[in-house]
Amino acid sequence: MLDFDPLYSTPRVEAVERFIDAHYSLAGPVSCRLLQRGLNDVYLIVGSNAERYVFRLSHRRARGPADVKTETAFLTHLAQSGVPVAAPIPTREGALFLRGSAPEGAREGVLFRALDGRKPQPTDAGDALANGKTLALLHNAAETFSPDGALYRLDLEHLLFRPLARIRDSGVVEDADVYGELETIAARTATAIEAGNLTRTYCHGDCHGFNARINDAGEAVFFDFDDGGPGYLAYDLSVFLWAQVSFGRSSTAMWDAFIDGYRAIREITPDDFEAAQRFVIVRHIWLMGEYASRAQEWGSEAVGWIAREANFLREWESEQFVDRLL
Repeated sequence: MLDFDPLYSTPRVEAVERFIDAHYSLAGPVSCRLLQRGLNDVYLIVGSNAERYVFRLSHRRARGPADVKTETAFLTHLAQSGVPVAAPIPTREGALFLRGSAPEGAREGVLFRALDGRKPQPTDAGDALANGKTLALLHNAAETFSPDGALYRLDLEHLLFRPLARIRDSGVVEDADVYGELETIAARTATAIEAGNLTRTYCHGDCHGFNARINDAGEAVFFDFDDGGPGYLAYDLSVFLWAQVSFGRSSTAMWDAFIDGYRAIREITPDDFEAAQRFVIVRHIWLMGEYASRAQEWGSEAVGWIAREANFLREWESEQFVDRLL
């Protein structure tokens, strides 16, 4: 019995090495190095033959357990459809994911082959265009995928209202007027989105431009699908736009290149394109809610920026939709 139960534990790399050797047919023994600790724990795995892999150990999030069953099924479908993605590597028994025991409870692990290629550059229009093309290919392939049993739907309840409640419950936004403004902006945004005739698809969920590697053919090879699920196509587009305009950035040229790449493969309806502007607000509140839910783990000072983000949301809404607010 522990005196202090953990919210989140970090496994020793030796334990991860044993886990990989026990379940996967890699040239072993493998070596392991922690690459990233945060929303997920990500490890570099190197076999004795120098083959490189990435092992992702899912974090226990406020939204619930990782939907690795649907995620890995979708990735397999995409790979079989010719979409450039990092597909999961099966275990010796053919499973696409595993669950392991940690002090805080079960955690889900998925192994991927490490991607070749370079990181996308933030001001490279060719990289933005390549991201748009791959997202369009993904949405084309999604038309023949049935997400049976998906744990999450990327609807407004999941993306907007529950994250808003996490912000409220975290106490990070102490000013009642500021939180009230967040609620008002969220309500107006939801009303506008619900009035549109929007396309539904299976979404990547986090296509901000850097969850990819650019291969020798110039393709953007996607990874990091754990925020995905069935939802709004316009939301999937909006994540790239949000990455260009949030936190003081302004790079509409990259957004234009991204859209050009997408439209080279697949059309965008006028309603979906306009809604992508609205979903920038949804995406920002979703991220604020994700961070707010970690206040007890990371500390309130680490997530204190959330209280200042009403300014960005207010300005974006005013600049993009001022005529429709009157």
